[in-house]
Amino acid sequence: MGSGGSARPASAEGPGGAEQRLEVRGGRLPAALWAQRGLIKLYLSGAGLRELPAELAALRHLRTLALDGNELLEVPEALCRLPRLAHLYLGRNALRGLPPAFARLQSLRCLWLEGNAVARFPRALLRLPGLRSLQLGDNRLARLPAALPRMAGLRGLWLYGNRFEEFPPALLRMGQLRVLDLDRNRIARFPDLAGLAGLRLLSYDHNPVRQPPRVADAVRLVGDGAQEFMEAREERLQGLRCQDEKEEEEEEGAEASPAAPRDGSPLLGDEEGSVAALPGSPRET
Repeated sequence: MGSGGSARPASAEGPGGAEQRLEVRGGRLPAALWAQRGLIKLYLSGAGLRELPAELAALRHLRTLALDGNELLEVPEALCRLPRLAHLYLGRNALRGLPPAFARLQSLRCLWLEGNAVARFPRALLRLPGLRSLQLGDNRLARLPAALPRMAGLRGLWLYGNRFEEFPPALLRMGQLRVLDLDRNRIARFPDLAGLAGLRLLSYDHNPVRQPPRVADAVRLVGDGAQEFMEAREERLQGLRCQDEKEEEEEEGAEASPAAPRDGSPLLGDEEGSVAALPGSPRET
């Protein structure tokens, strides 16, 4: 069932925050683990696992599950039956995709799938509008589905080390994205990205681009030529800030020194004959 007979360390955490150490021997988890129904975190990274038993579904309070660095070929059905799961780490396995049942994980907020063999964007993810962080780096993706904007909750998307030759057009409709990582792809041309209002970090390093992509002033760029671009942008923004400050000072000065009435009177009468004080003048009683 597993590789090797040596024990691999693992750990679990219950609702009180107390951590317990586990031993995974020969790719087998201790049977007593499944009796602890109140577990909220389970860390099985690098444990030599090739599969997971159906008993995993009994851990219905589980919120964090780390299975990175194992030998999983597919995501088991039992994992898709964890209603409270919010953070799932499946990086560095041998996964080629996700099953349709993965869409049941409606509480999922963070999914790491880096370092697998995913060649097509998993359709089940489009049915997880609450997902906020999606790590798909070092896979085999060459395109993204047109329906990607359905994932309205997505804030961070990591796509480095894939096979994109063109900027995925669906990303132009992802105005809520804050972090977008496209390092180490084959993209030679980026479109105008200034319309991505939420974007704060764009990484495009190790792509065959000739100049930094055009982005909004609030975006930090990481890539070839980005430092020079941001230095020039900062100089321009600093000049605009100085100009704005100068205009504000001039406006404040004008408000503080109003023109005196032609007759020299410190007071102006309104249409009803009452007296209205000029700015800075005391009202008469």
